[in-house]
Amino acid sequence: MDAYRDAEGWTALGDPTRRAIVACLAERPRAVGELAAELPVSRPAVSQALKVLKDAGLVTEKAAGTRRIYRLNPVAVAALRDQLDTFWSRALAAYGDVVERGAEDRS
Repeated sequence: MDAYRDAEGWTALGDPTRRAIVACLAERPRAVGELAAELPVSRPAVSQALKVLKDAGLVTEKAAGTRRIYRLNPVAVAALRDQLDTFWSRALAAYGDVVERGAEDRS
């Protein structure tokens, strides 16, 4: 994933319905109807949310007869996780620096 696609992924996850869909797809691949049956939104709303997730590269689809089965794109999810790990590591390092400087100032 490139930097712009990563930003699209984070933006796509900003919506609670899309996050709920991602949580469902993390369990197993599903069709639109299955997702709509589990969520408090309409089938068209699920389809619209899936389009956003697909455009962001977080979800892929595969034809199964007349249905489309959606699943998470593991490469895209891993890229977002790597970014989050990087943010977390930087935040912890910065916090450690502040704590260390505070201890030096008190000495």
